[in-house]
Amino acid sequence: MCGINGFITKTDNHPNNLAEQIHTMNDHIVHRGPDEGGTFTYPDELANVALGMRRLSIIDLSSGSQPIFSDDNQKVIVFNGEIYNYREIREQLQQKQVVFKTKSDTEVILRLYEMEGEEAFGKLDGMFAFSIYDKTRDKMFIARDFFGEKPLYYADVADQFMWASELKSMVDFLSEKPKVSKKGLNHFLRLTYIPAPYTIYDNIYKLEANHYITYDLKSHTYTVNEINTPRTVFEGPLSFQEAKKKTRELVLESIESRSISDVPLGTFLSGGVDSSIVSLCLSELTDKKIDTFSIGFKKASFDETDKSRIVAKLINSNHHEFIIDEDDLKDNIHEILLNFDEPFSDTAALPTYLVSKKTRDYVKVALTGDGGDEVFGGYNKYYVGKLNNRYTSIVPEALHGLIRKASNALLTTKDDKRGKRFKVRKMVEAVNYKGDYYWDIISLGNTENQLKDLILPDKFETDLFAEYRDKLGIQKPKTLNDFRTIDRALSLEGGMLAKVDRTSMLCSLECRAPFLNKKLWDFTLGLPENYLMQGWNKKYILKEAFKSSFPNQFLEKSKQGFGSPVGDWLRSSLRAELESYILPKFLESQELFNIENTTRLVKDHLSNKKDSTYSVWAFYCFQKWYVNIYERSYAL
Repeated sequence: MCGINGFITKTDNHPNNLAEQIHTMNDHIVHRGPDEGGTFTYPDELANVALGMRRLSIIDLSSGSQPIFSDDNQKVIVFNGEIYNYREIREQLQQKQVVFKTKSDTEVILRLYEMEGEEAFGKLDGMFAFSIYDKTRDKMFIARDFFGEKPLYYADVADQFMWASELKSMVDFLSEKPKVSKKGLNHFLRLTYIPAPYTIYDNIYKLEANHYITYDLKSHTYTVNEINTPRTVFEGPLSFQEAKKKTRELVLESIESRSISDVPLGTFLSGGVDSSIVSLCLSELTDKKIDTFSIGFKKASFDETDKSRIVAKLINSNHHEFIIDEDDLKDNIHEILLNFDEPFSDTAALPTYLVSKKTRDYVKVALTGDGGDEVFGGYNKYYVGKLNNRYTSIVPEALHGLIRKASNALLTTKDDKRGKRFKVRKMVEAVNYKGDYYWDIISLGNTENQLKDLILPDKFETDLFAEYRDKLGIQKPKTLNDFRTIDRALSLEGGMLAKVDRTSMLCSLECRAPFLNKKLWDFTLGLPENYLMQGWNKKYILKEAFKSSFPNQFLEKSKQGFGSPVGDWLRSSLRAELESYILPKFLESQELFNIENTTRLVKDHLSNKKDSTYSVWAFYCFQKWYVNIYERSYAL
């Protein structure tokens, strides 16, 4: 695990600065790889090339240093991530007389590329971002894994093509200050994150998951290509009992592959279905007691540590429990939010950082339950398809308008806990008669109508999700597989995985998500929908596959989720800062927000007139980024 950087200069103006720039880019991400760093520079008539990386040593501690070169020194790689099937690939290549110099998965990628070119990328099971410079072809290849677990940003500017694991490595070297991206702004204020290919900056992009860039050093042009990742085909159709057995087998197989490490590892244990199953399986795969880690809140309505204690006792783990309150986060909020380098307002980022920080005192690697809801259909929002179709077939559109207006008044809350009133109001607001309801359901910051009121007309992006509908081939999502596919492309890549990567790597902790296994994803895509969601029972087959290992009804217990009481904090310790962001002169200077509507939104929340936690928190996070990074750090 580490972070990578790289750039290509399009002229010969920078040959003396290659080493200095790549070292500086590396210095920005030391937290991603505190153990060691490596660089490669190559001045050339076609272009000047520089590669860099910072390493967190997990596999092959003694000989896995990067960059790694081919035998003829004509190919070189820097790599961030883990390849879980590297041992199998290594054995296959050795049977073809390929000789290895190290025991690392990095070298396996390079050797496989030498044998198969870009087709090699689709054979890698893992989380990764890497770049390979091939002098024999005068090309640079930059790739990102299937789910987008590892980040990769890039920019094609006047005299350089740059890429990096984090934005902070790149922005210092732009020739001029970038503009705020209109699409990036709209995506963030709708979703609370910015999905690939966009960022908050114009002309700086995220490489989409399961894609790679081919950069031609002769023509200084590049293409973005989808990785040809073969789909695993399973025999079928399977009876429910057969599918249940296969589910347990595949989950165990994935957890075993994700537990390969030359350093100590443990699990995040929240007490929910996914983390409980991961912890149980890891304990069954080893003859030693495993370490489990959980975090809770002194505010009782947010604390669920009782569930994690039950599992820890069941599997006899070395359990570490950390209880936090507002004071524990007060000194860290600034660092946590700004480390994303762009606005990000998932409230779970704060406790994820703290549990990562405390976990790092004990282990270097933690397995998580992330992805279980997407892979097995576990979110409440997946009910929406059924509910919307039933509702719109019974309730005329005109009548719904009246119901929606009444519900806004009747279901208004003054507390930031996502209780029943919040969920019902969210569902009523999302209902529509055009088949677009799912896009409003995933808009956790603001709905389309709310955003239209919040920002200036020339900053509002109409039909924001059109390109995703076209790319995914899902114009009107109706099925569970439609919802899960949208989540894989947007919510996972831009939201959850970004949250876990930035918060854990800020603490130099590697997180692995066994449920994010393409073989497992392919398997569940082929299952009948009622295997995943039977009636209103979510993740049905996963729970059935493992229920015999847990106390009766344990996997049926509801779980609130991993959030933070930020609505309270905005009214207390963060209040003065928030109020500074709605000063008329400041808002006027930004030329982004509707001053009257934005001010009303914030003041109504602060006065407890109406709880708008998620909209106000998104506004706060944007302004915190704007003031502390956009205006100051990168004032070019």
